[in-house]
Amino acid sequence: MSSEKRILDLCVDAGETLLANGAEIYRVQQTMELIAKSYGADSFHAYVLTNGLFASMEEDGRLQSAAVRNAPRVEMNLGRISAVNALSREIVAGRVPLEQAFERLRTIRAMQGMPGWMMVLASMLSASTFCYLFGGSFTDAFAALVPGCAVGLFTRLLSRTKTPVNKLVSNMLSASVVALTSFAAVQIWNLTGTACSLDHVIIGGIIPLLPGVALTNGIRDVANSDYLSGMIRAIDALLIGAGIALGVGVVLKGLALIPGVVL
Repeated sequence: MSSEKRILDLCVDAGETLLANGAEIYRVQQTMELIAKSYGADSFHAYVLTNGLFASMEEDGRLQSAAVRNAPRVEMNLGRISAVNALSREIVAGRVPLEQAFERLRTIRAMQGMPGWMMVLASMLSASTFCYLFGGSFTDAFAALVPGCAVGLFTRLLSRTKTPVNKLVSNMLSASVVALTSFAAVQIWNLTGTACSLDHVIIGGIIPLLPGVALTNGIRDVANSDYLSGMIRAIDALLIGAGIALGVGVVLKGLALIPGVVL
């Protein structure tokens, strides 16, 4: 295999790793171009979208090799993004031979995220904290631990299914879990004679589902003139929000139709 093809493969692998883990478009394209230039590629071109990338390499005005790669974002792992950025800086400094860069990149792609129990704990704490920040009482914040735990466990379960679940459906189901467990937690508190606000508990519970990073990256992409990718990410964030609203709304409407249930 020619060295040009190996350089192109490394650039595309690095770009795919960044893109699949939620990196901004400009960061992906810039990293690919820097890696190609560092290994002596005279004419490297890359075009990056939110779920795919295109790259080609020319020599003496003739196309030598090209690559198209689909990169759907399955999970977000900022550790991998940081590791690829560190590797690219070492490559630019001339400290990493080409084949060693492939080995380093394979190691980075195999990096595991936070353990499941820590993700669930983070979901619980974020639900409780934001419930209080959005006007809930200490009782509401304590009750929000329940939907926070439930949605953390449920999203981990969905991520392990063999057949990927549609994003809109998964967010609707997750939001439904939040609404149901929030209602149950509030009812238990009310039975003890302690007032608890269902609205604040649900608000805290849906916080782990909100597409904050997607929306922020979409704004950053637009600011960097990547208008198409920015709009795609903005639409993605809106669809996630719509799924959350539908999930909560359907459950609350269903509960309201049950005789004797007061929301």
